[in-house]
Amino acid sequence: MRLETYIDQGTGREPADIVLKGGHFYDLVTGELVQSDIAICGDRIVGTGEAYRGQTEIDISGQIVVPGFIDTHLHIESSLVTPHEFDRCVLPYGVTTAICDPHEIANVIGTEGIQYFLDSSLETIMDIRVQLSSCVPATHLETAGADLPIERLLPFRHHPKVIGLAEFMNFPGVIHKDPVCMAKLEAFQGGHIDGHAPLLSGLGLNGYLSAGIRTEHECTTAEEAMEKIRKGMHILVREGSVSKDLHALMPIITERLSPHLALCTDDRNPLDIAEEGHLDFIIRTAIAHGVEPLAIYRAASISAARAFGLKDRGLIAPGWRADLVVVDNLANCKAQMVFSAGRLVNDELFATRKPVEPVGLDSVKARIVKAADFSVPARQEEQPVIGVLPGKIITEHRRFRLPSSGNQSTVDLANDIIRVAVIERHGKNGNHANGFVQGFGLKKGAIASTVGHDSHNICVVGVSEEDMALAANRLGEIRGGFVVVEDGKVTGEIALPVAGLMSLEPYETVRDILHELRKAAYALGTTLTEPFLQVAFLPLPVIPHLKISDKGMVDVDKFALIG
Repeated sequence: MRLETYIDQGTGREPADIVLKGGHFYDLVTGELVQSDIAICGDRIVGTGEAYRGQTEIDISGQIVVPGFIDTHLHIESSLVTPHEFDRCVLPYGVTTAICDPHEIANVIGTEGIQYFLDSSLETIMDIRVQLSSCVPATHLETAGADLPIERLLPFRHHPKVIGLAEFMNFPGVIHKDPVCMAKLEAFQGGHIDGHAPLLSGLGLNGYLSAGIRTEHECTTAEEAMEKIRKGMHILVREGSVSKDLHALMPIITERLSPHLALCTDDRNPLDIAEEGHLDFIIRTAIAHGVEPLAIYRAASISAARAFGLKDRGLIAPGWRADLVVVDNLANCKAQMVFSAGRLVNDELFATRKPVEPVGLDSVKARIVKAADFSVPARQEEQPVIGVLPGKIITEHRRFRLPSSGNQSTVDLANDIIRVAVIERHGKNGNHANGFVQGFGLKKGAIASTVGHDSHNICVVGVSEEDMALAANRLGEIRGGFVVVEDGKVTGEIALPVAGLMSLEPYETVRDILHELRKAAYALGTTLTEPFLQVAFLPLPVIPHLKISDKGMVDVDKFALIG
């Protein structure tokens, strides 16, 4: 579009391409609902506050236009669908920009995964922006499928869809000046660096922030968030399928603090999106609990845009990108119509995208396991047990004296303690580590997954060693995914052949399979709403306090394997 055309349509000398008439828009500067035409030329808003003629005129009487929503931190892989299907699934809910970290696929297949996301981002209707994965592998405490030193990231730095360096999870490495960490941080000084420092405070936080890190999505209490805001961080309020921090952080979502806030999902699957929504769910939930609409809508758009240097979006005003959501009312936040860069979102628009070839279709290279591989020697003393906290990826470091049979420790169903194991699946060393976890509620069977943050080895929890072996081996046969086994039979599964993380099916198919998969997991007795993503976070050794990797049990507080 020529600049002259924007000006001519903005001044009314020519009819605008599209005019929304009869409604109001939400002014995020003043907090006012303004009755006004909205004129669109190409990908831009060119007029508000005046009457306009349009080549296409759309009556939105009784409705409100708000800026498109920005998800400031997520891993599209964790939606279990490809970027193209994520686009088709989420954009109709009003999420017009998604800032993703392809960290999951990068840990499996390296730069090929990052390139796949960048290629996809050039085709999607939603504006997908990419942060370059900073921690591959995330730590030395696990086996990843790839290794991305700074030299492998720099060729992507000036790609038009790249913002900066993704979540820097190895905060101990920053504080202790690990050379690999320092090289990455040095290379991105002056650019955007995402943070990831759960529970870090005081002098350690000061040192971490001194490296130029500016955002944080791991706050789980208002007190933690306030310290980080006071020290210059932009807080990304997270509400995903497992990590649910919205309610704890509502006290900070105020008009005064809203310039320092944004929203993110981090990980949200198609079933939860279908049942609840996406960022729109966060907005209406917050308002229902007394949060000021101006505060939450700012966090969803203009404050998010400013935090990540996206200077062209987040307000409804002339010259700004025409990412718009027409909602029924502010409190309900139900998208009636969505515009992405001035284009009305519908099936015909999605049909214009070019496909991108999938990658990593043969990434599951785990060895075949048998029931005996899951045995744990009996101990007289207490042993570490991972304590699951529903709705959180933080786990507790608990200790129990477990029952034994012969010379082997066994499950303790009376105390909700079952087995957990991680099996290396990248074909590098065949590692296999065993332990125990409390909080799943399983009474029988097993659940296994190739989605295991961050290195994405196979993680399996279960009561029966035989069922655990069957579940783990079945993952190799379906090229990755989730499997549920009960009494020697596979009762539910979903294949995720793209790097063992994403389905090749439409999101509607994935949603329906997940519904049946949940029912299979509930039949085992699980008390967790989202057991599969809870399994996926058990091997994440950058989140306190006790985790398990293919190398063994990990004391995250000490950042060391437990002997």
